Amino acid sequence: MKNEKKISASFIYFFGAFGGILFGYDIGVMTGALPFLQDDWNLAGHAGLIGWITSAVMLGAIFGGAMAGILSDRLGRRKMILISAVIFVIGSILCGIAPHNGQYYLIAARVLLGLAVGAASALVPSYMSEMAPAKLRGRLSGINQVMIVSGMLLSYIVDFLLKDLPEAWAWRLMLGLAAVPAIILFFGVLALPESPRFLVKSKKLDEARKVLSYIRKPEEVEQELDQISKTAQQEAQIAHTTNWGTLLTSRYRALVIAGIGIAAFQQFQGANAIFYYIPLIVEKATGHAASETLMWPIIQGVILVLGALFFLVIADKFNRRTLLTVGGAVMGLSFILPAILNTFVKSDASPMIMLVFLCVYVAFYSCTWAPLTWVIVGEIFPLGIRGRASGLASSFNWIGSFLVGLLFPIMTAYMSQELVFAIFGIICFLGVLFIRFFVPETRGRTLEEIEQGAKQATEEVRV
Repeated sequence: MKNEKKISASFIYFFGAFGGILFGYDIGVMTGALPFLQDDWNLAGHAGLIGWITSAVMLGAIFGGAMAGILSDRLGRRKMILISAVIFVIGSILCGIAPHNGQYYLIAARVLLGLAVGAASALVPSYMSEMAPAKLRGRLSGINQVMIVSGMLLSYIVDFLLKDLPEAWAWRLMLGLAAVPAIILFFGVLALPESPRFLVKSKKLDEARKVLSYIRKPEEVEQELDQISKTAQQEAQIAHTTNWGTLLTSRYRALVIAGIGIAAFQQFQGANAIFYYIPLIVEKATGHAASETLMWPIIQGVILVLGALFFLVIADKFNRRTLLTVGGAVMGLSFILPAILNTFVKSDASPMIMLVFLCVYVAFYSCTWAPLTWVIVGEIFPLGIRGRASGLASSFNWIGSFLVGLLFPIMTAYMSQELVFAIFGIICFLGVLFIRFFVPETRGRTLEEIEQGAKQATEEVRV
């Protein structure tokens, strides 16, 4: 009998996380495409329409994440990632061939694309956590974040390289080229095995054993297979007694509030206002045309990647709440100080000062709130509510992203940029207060200890 060719663990982890590239690329690509689209379709002064075109992806993602979570339990993680890649290819091409002044067509195409983006955001962490050994799970979660920000940086570079094309071609190519990493993902995932946990739930123990042999030491396979089988039995039993109302019971309420709250605050703090609109922000601050300021997104992208790499170093050396508190406080100050300086210290340098502070914000966001939100969401929910509560937290995160993308251009049409960012700065400080009063520390704690910490935090607030 011939030995079967084994799939290397590195290959599995690389393409398992590669969906993050798609996720990041589509978050970032509209940053550079929007100035050209705005000029091509004469959208200046149509703040609401600009907001809808930009945020349509997040609207689709709200539903894509929820649908992917449900369908992946029936069809498997691998098959759903393949389906998401196909939808991503179709959506990207549809965006690239949008008819002239087809605003509603483009919005619809980007909602379709958002289904794939939302699915990727839910499926990739799930697949990675089920494939990774426990000792590498935190680090591999960080690698997923590195993939996302690398996808954003890649989109910024592509935007910059295409900026000298005629505007009608430039934005279409920027959006359409998102199909390329999606095709790479599709063929890479074709070679990936299914998650051993899903195989066990599907009563395919021999296949699960084979997959574990690819990514575990020989002596670890049977022990882990036994653990997965026991967990699957527990989940099956819990599923019969758990419903959406369970999330509101006294046992879980504090944890649900903590997990959903941190996911929502991550978006309402305004990070995506920078990532989606930085060329327009620079244009309004400096007077230079947005299409000529595409080096700024690359600067932001480099900061994001360095921050994500730095997080891999500090992730397990400091408490989660400490990092979120420090990060949130600096982020809040970075948004509020330019408004104060603009009010009391009138200077020709004030636009550049604001841009420098935005870079400081991105640096601290990238190594605190960006990755830690999902680390905590993955740790804070007990087994009995994990699926529903994680899905709900993801939906609130996408709702926040959608509203920020939609409302930011409308807000800046009626208020100064410094005032808009000051409002986001206040939300950053509210997020810090939320962390201090409602979110228990999760680093190095069992689920029982986390539950008890959440209850104590809630009681302290009541007192």
